[in-house]
Amino acid sequence: MKILSGNSNRPLAEAISAYLNLPLTKASIRRFSDMEVFVEILENMRGEDVFVIQSTCYPANDNLMELLVTLDALHRASASRVTAVVPYYGYARQDRKSGPRTPISAKLVANLITSAGADRVLTIDLHAGQIQGFFDIPTDNLYGAPVFTKDIKERFDGESLVIVSPDVGGVVRARAIAKRLDADLAIIDKRRERAGVSEVMHIIGDVKDRSCVLVDDIVDSAGTLCNAAQALKASGAKRVSAYVTHGVLSGGAVARVSSSPLEELVTTDSIPATEAVRVAQNIRQITIAPLLGEAMARICDERSVSSLFDLPPGA
Repeated sequence: MKILSGNSNRPLAEAISAYLNLPLTKASIRRFSDMEVFVEILENMRGEDVFVIQSTCYPANDNLMELLVTLDALHRASASRVTAVVPYYGYARQDRKSGPRTPISAKLVANLITSAGADRVLTIDLHAGQIQGFFDIPTDNLYGAPVFTKDIKERFDGESLVIVSPDVGGVVRARAIAKRLDADLAIIDKRRERAGVSEVMHIIGDVKDRSCVLVDDIVDSAGTLCNAAQALKASGAKRVSAYVTHGVLSGGAVARVSSSPLEELVTTDSIPATEAVRVAQNIRQITIAPLLGEAMARICDERSVSSLFDLPPGA
């Protein structure tokens, strides 16, 4: 088993390497003067089971191209199997035609990864589970629920807890965590009266005088999350926190979260933290390195990955 890291999220790759007690493969991934990507693997890869760790986060196109060139290099180096470990799968939000003459970019990226030489894909909390069907190779979509559940239990032990989905599309994700925690579930129904007018929020469920935890897969501009927190506080919630797998946090998102009613926003390290995120008082990262590392070890040993998420009896 070999682990190779791209440049998009080196700290996560190093944490996975430490968890598995395996050194990262020596490689040179650099740019020519015109910013073309060049990859050179500095170790023998023939017959090896190789895992390439690369999030396609900002700058998304550069990191995606780096992943594709690395996969091609490994394929041509006669690796026996190459698994693309993509903690954050960029372009996942473009998973359908949102209007006439628009692309389905998530499918295009899946085709590119497959054509570049990947034999398998490992990712976490895809924006839509159906994206697994865009690949013609085995694809494992892990869930952040076990990592979040452990942290929520430690932070909210003994409190009257409600898990909240910020929209109808995230109900399945929120329900899975609520089930693990034996907590109640609430849903925020977002409606836009007309173009350019802020959303009207309707809360389905009882949140008055209770601790609310918003759960989502991606936080980008943080507008929806902050609006949801305001709606929950207006409905009498005692405290509001949020747990989101992928902290994109682009533009003025960090400032928006810092000035919002959110007591804390917790993200994973699927995307490396910017300086603004590191200094923010109410944003915290937790690691998914053990989860990804364990999944990688199981794939290498041909053991079950889905059993990682089996609920204990009675849960």
